[in-house]
Amino acid sequence: MMQTHLPVNFLETLMQQHSQEFESILQNRNNWNVQIIYTQINRDKNNVPHFQEYYFNVDTNRYFYPASTVKMPVAFLALEKLHQLNLPAVNVNTTLITDSSAPQQTFVFTQPTAIDSRPTIANYIKQIFLVSDNDAFNRLYEFLGQKTILQQLQQKGYPNAIIRHRLEVNLTDEQNRLTNACSFYDTSGQLLWHQPAQYNDGPLPNLQVYLGKGYYQNHQLINAPFNFSQKNRLYLQDLTHILRSVLFPQSVLPAARFDITEADRQFLLHWMSAYPHESNYPYYDTAHYWDAYCKFLLFGSEKGSLPSNIRIFNKVGDAYGFLTDVAYIIDTKNNIEFMLSATILCNSKGIFNSNDYDYETIGYPFMKNIGKIVYEYELKRKRPYPPNLSDFILQYQNQ
Repeated sequence: MMQTHLPVNFLETLMQQHSQEFESILQNRNNWNVQIIYTQINRDKNNVPHFQEYYFNVDTNRYFYPASTVKMPVAFLALEKLHQLNLPAVNVNTTLITDSSAPQQTFVFTQPTAIDSRPTIANYIKQIFLVSDNDAFNRLYEFLGQKTILQQLQQKGYPNAIIRHRLEVNLTDEQNRLTNACSFYDTSGQLLWHQPAQYNDGPLPNLQVYLGKGYYQNHQLINAPFNFSQKNRLYLQDLTHILRSVLFPQSVLPAARFDITEADRQFLLHWMSAYPHESNYPYYDTAHYWDAYCKFLLFGSEKGSLPSNIRIFNKVGDAYGFLTDVAYIIDTKNNIEFMLSATILCNSKGIFNSNDYDYETIGYPFMKNIGKIVYEYELKRKRPYPPNLSDFILQYQNQ
């Protein structure tokens, strides 16, 4: 294993060297729940990557709401399930009809954003990575079922990962245990596969997490901490390793890998790193979905086009004031690569469910600045062997 010589507190030292951008971050690291993981990547003479992680303020006992980052492992698991079904007529582009199995559930028979209005696993995954679509996640959550998600993540080495509820729909814990029936059909309408409604009767943890000093409920301010005890949970380390397991599957133990084909992996690499305007179906206009719409690290909320030599393979999340990005960043012009994961709570008022958060003043500037200083460090540092990044140089003609 190739070794580096950076001090354990490398990230803190780096931020101290840029005190103008990071003084408030360093002073409020705990109140703002700032956690950062920088993964340095060094290739050997055979281009095999070796990884060294550096942490800042990472603490699994300090809860952060993962928001839309949960969509990443669910997208990976959906492709894994599809592969393991092993049905020759069923693939990512097969029509997936989601039924309604209870009064609170909704069904999907068409998908207007798809090339021929058919809902498919492929279209849902595109929506997840291009614009972080919540309904697309919910459909994959239902395709998998709550129990399968929890069991598969545990088997892959993430025993503390909890993905237990849909997003942007107001359902009880009990209602999220029950997932819709769904079916695959061919283009002539012939049933290829059917999955009945699923119910997870297993135990789910109570996290005992209460944050802030108040929250809004039915437009009324409740002066009590907000209860996250039945919310999703993913540690920053787990998110980092889940992403790495798909980017660099040979770098993790076989049991930690997702059972997907190389074609599946290439599909994920493409849409994790594509910009919204590089998709024809679904189509996204640049006025509402700019390049950095889901690329917080290095670019924050920056509008306009991003440099053509930089690509970011990532998943972001923002909700309740929590802002998170888990990314692998490459620069094909300067031939550098690194992984960076960060989360921050942008809620200086301590009021949840308010839609009044500090994303623009605290969160996005932090994401942009931490990405920038690590990127600038990577530009200067000497590598034992320059990386061959050809596996991550993709063609992005509109698809």
